[in-house]
Amino acid sequence: MQKNKILSLLLYTPALFLIITISCVPVRKIQYFNDTNELEEPGANPRTQKLIMSFDKLFIKVLSTDLPTSQIFNSSDELRYSGGNNGAIGYLVDETGNIVFPFVGKIKVGGLTTALASEKIQKALNEYVSNTSVIVNYIDNHVTVMGEVQREGIYQFTQDKLNIYEAIALGGGLTRYGNRKNVILIRQEGDKIYHHILNLTDSRIAGKAYYYILPNDVIVVEPLKSVSSSYQNITFTTVLTSVTTLIAVLLFTGVKF
Repeated sequence: MQKNKILSLLLYTPALFLIITISCVPVRKIQYFNDTNELEEPGANPRTQKLIMSFDKLFIKVLSTDLPTSQIFNSSDELRYSGGNNGAIGYLVDETGNIVFPFVGKIKVGGLTTALASEKIQKALNEYVSNTSVIVNYIDNHVTVMGEVQREGIYQFTQDKLNIYEAIALGGGLTRYGNRKNVILIRQEGDKIYHHILNLTDSRIAGKAYYYILPNDVIVVEPLKSVSSSYQNITFTTVLTSVTTLIAVLLFTGVKF
């Protein structure tokens, strides 16, 4: 009987070892930064303001001391964007970079910052009304977060841009199996779609291109290679565990081979 118990223990040990090996992920693979001790100086952060692009949605508010003027430009139902932020008035930038503004008509804002767009719209309005001020902001910006994150989905944000960590945080952060060295950023620039690989463990990432996320970007977090291998071996592990369990049961019940 003692011999049978030893034999069953020997049969259980390889299966248990295999299961533990597959389920464990080294700490260094789930840490964001492993090179902070190597930093001698603060990293540069060349942040530039996003330029207005076709199909962006803009919130435009005209401020005026004249109440009728404010009502005309800020309360038009036909310009109300139903999918935006609580019914904010939204203007869709068309494929040529223009918006259609009341009384003024088409105004080209594509390629401008929101500050420059505000100035351009205000100058156009000065021909019709005086003493106005214009505010331009983005609305209905969204980013898609997929892969090894806690919550996949499409998330809205109001900033002109986010950094990569803020964008991933919208999805609850990476899972323990997310590959922090292989995060794919998919971005459309003009009529082309680019795929950029980002390394989140690099402490100098803030000074590199594509650190900031733009509206309509897609972020895909790839799994660790060890996890992919474990998925392929899951059937083998299940079968091995079942066989060893069956043999052990037979040995404890006194069945001889």
